[in-house]
Amino acid sequence: MLKKFRIASYVEGISYLTLLFIAMPIKYLGDNPIPVKVVGMTHGLLFFLFIYFLYFVAREGKWSKKFTLLAFISSLVPFGMIFLDKKLKKKELVSSSPKLV
Repeated sequence: MLKKFRIASYVEGISYLTLLFIAMPIKYLGDNPIPVKVVGMTHGLLFFLFIYFLYFVAREGKWSKKFTLLAFISSLVPFGMIFLDKKLKKKELVSSSPKLV
């Protein structure tokens, strides 16, 4: 499930960057609101998918409230998905390492 969450995080982050740096300039500089409508709707759906996976991954992984909140906030910040992915890779390495008895 963590792998799906990482993918959802990246796709949602890319859609956010597309909205901010491509669709919004086209709307305001090119006077064409259609890209914002299309990319905005897509980003909204991907954001809900991100929240859905965040909820289940946080429960499954027994994440702290602080880390879960940090993951949520990273979705609101441009390029936040890169920061989150680094943290998730560390978490994935820790959880997959062999347990010593």
